[in-house]
Amino acid sequence: MMTVSLADWFSETANWAFLIIALPTLFAGWRAVSSNNIVRAVLYLVVALAGTAALFFMLGAPFVGWTVVLVYIGAVIVLFLIGIMITRAPLGDTTDLSHPIKVRIPVALLSFVLFGVIAYAAIDSFSNTMLEPFEPTSTRDLANLLFSRWVIPFEVVSFVLLAALIGGITLARRDDTGGKR
Repeated sequence: MMTVSLADWFSETANWAFLIIALPTLFAGWRAVSSNNIVRAVLYLVVALAGTAALFFMLGAPFVGWTVVLVYIGAVIVLFLIGIMITRAPLGDTTDLSHPIKVRIPVALLSFVLFGVIAYAAIDSFSNTMLEPFEPTSTRDLANLLFSRWVIPFEVVSFVLLAALIGGITLARRDDTGGKR
């Protein structure tokens, strides 16, 4: 088991590349949940997802990276934007999109506590050990595992997405009849 110091960590080029990708991704994720403009929030989400895909590429998982690009950025974000346009959501800077301060403070504290617990668990698990290089998993092995062992959860997710699509269509086709149906 090999220990690594902070100076050793910064001497690796891959770690600098990680920082260049991770810091904008963190900022975009924070702005996606804190923006008052819903369209800007979705665009920040695109940047955060693109950074996540870049990290997957960097980790040697191109299949997962391209899945994030094609499915989440290419399909889900477009669905979000279409849903925003169809449901006539407010597009300007509005502050009434959020909960009152008495709800936000406990939720923020809970978020920081959960982050601390997860960070402690990750640091305690790996400590100062440096992981050895590994061979990336091939797409063939991933597909065999997905469609043999995980086929039922995979199909359940497809039904959940179908239900979300039907719900979106139901919301979009709502008639303006003054509350009467």
